[in-house]
Amino acid sequence: MVGNFIADHIRGYNWKSYPQEIQQGIVLHRFIDEFTDHHPTVERTKALLRPVFHKYSPVISDIYYDHFLASGWLQYSSIALIDYSRYAYQVLHNHEKYLPERTQRMLNYMEADNWLLNYASLDGLNKALSGMGRRARFENNMNEAAAFLAENYLSITKDFSDFFPELEAAVSDKIKLLQTP
Repeated sequence: MVGNFIADHIRGYNWKSYPQEIQQGIVLHRFIDEFTDHHPTVERTKALLRPVFHKYSPVISDIYYDHFLASGWLQYSSIALIDYSRYAYQVLHNHEKYLPERTQRMLNYMEADNWLLNYASLDGLNKALSGMGRRARFENNMNEAAAFLAENYLSITKDFSDFFPELEAAVSDKIKLLQTP
């Protein structure tokens, strides 16, 4: 979990300086990003977003997919999302010494607004996307992304439903490879 969380803020081969389990999380995160970024179904979602959100389309599509995961959480886990979110924040705080400074700042925003739990609702998603839009370096209209999702909910839900089982299978295979001595 820690490696997965910090992966976007670890550059080059710096990941090799972390403990083995965190390294595996970083490798898994990078695998998921690569699989997701080039998947034809995700490309379809990004193509729908691109005329409105331009270069932020990949980020927004990832967050939309996080929304579908959170809103359908009990299809994927026997642990309630509220309990899982508390657990995840605690694990991350217990490993703060491994979190890059930028990741620690993001964790503060994430926990304060409980992104893990609040992504399940369009209102929570809107708050997260609007906050990200305010912090972004470039002009954007992320504050309109939740309304866009509401307008296109069925088609983007279908994209997620088509994509996620394939991701689960690929991740399961990758985890087996990572755990093979």
